[in-house]
Amino acid sequence: AAMLRELRRRWRSYKYRFVPWLALNLRRQRRTLRYVPESSQDKIIADEDVFKTLLKTFKALFINDLSRQADILALLPEVKCQYLELLSVEQKQSEVNSCNHQGHHVFSPEEVLFNTLGFTVSRDRSSLVSAGTGVFVTRGFVPRGTVVSMYPGTVYRKHEPIFFQSLGNPFIFRCIDGVLIDGNDKGLSRSVYRSCSRRDQLGPFQMSDESWLTATLQNPLAVGQYVNNCSHEKSANVCYQEFDVPGHFPVELKQYLPNIVYSHDIESHLRCVVLVTLRDIKQGEELFSNYYTVVS
Repeated sequence: AAMLRELRRRWRSYKYRFVPWLALNLRRQRRTLRYVPESSQDKIIADEDVFKTLLKTFKALFINDLSRQADILALLPEVKCQYLELLSVEQKQSEVNSCNHQGHHVFSPEEVLFNTLGFTVSRDRSSLVSAGTGVFVTRGFVPRGTVVSMYPGTVYRKHEPIFFQSLGNPFIFRCIDGVLIDGNDKGLSRSVYRSCSRRDQLGPFQMSDESWLTATLQNPLAVGQYVNNCSHEKSANVCYQEFDVPGHFPVELKQYLPNIVYSHDIESHLRCVVLVTLRDIKQGEELFSNYYTVVS
């Protein structure tokens, strides 16, 4: 009896991510859904604002770790000059603020995020009973309409195989157009992501970030797969928003994108999903969202 109860509990939690079950039951589960009149209205903030936030954060991470970027900068002399100028300005400002001349200090990615956006997020035990891991604002303050995290994983188009990856996998995210993102950092999903990521690497240029598969994150925003679904007691305070990375996204910053396409031969923009705050969120609060957005 105890084993059956445990199986039922696991199924209730997992079924929302099981692809065949979704196809039959998606519209019946209204509590897990967010409805919009049309696809064009599935935006809490403008794509340009998402782009600016990611660019600002990734540039800060890149500059903070500039010594490790030597091979990339050697192939991009103009870009190298731009970053050296930015680093020089940053160092001068740091010297003014701290009254010392100790040179460039390397911060942790979490410190870079706090210095850049004014907050940090991290994974911890959820405040919901039996929910497992959740995501919390661990430092600072997050205003409404802010990109607070990203949903990492392999991006699958409608026709691409994901059945076996979906088995026992609670981290399949369904985009509004049917695109799926597998945010599982274990098992077959982990192997597929790493294989695709290394397939797409061009010399020193990494086209995606593998660090979200580990405990040491290179991009501290890449924890969105652990944001729990809202409940009657805990209302949603963030919303998933789809974002297609534009073609002019700086190649040297793609190493911080925690997504990769499954099929290498598809000519289209990389799909990312960010989580945007629906209200102001204070330090110590857990993030909650609706799992799916559906066009009414």
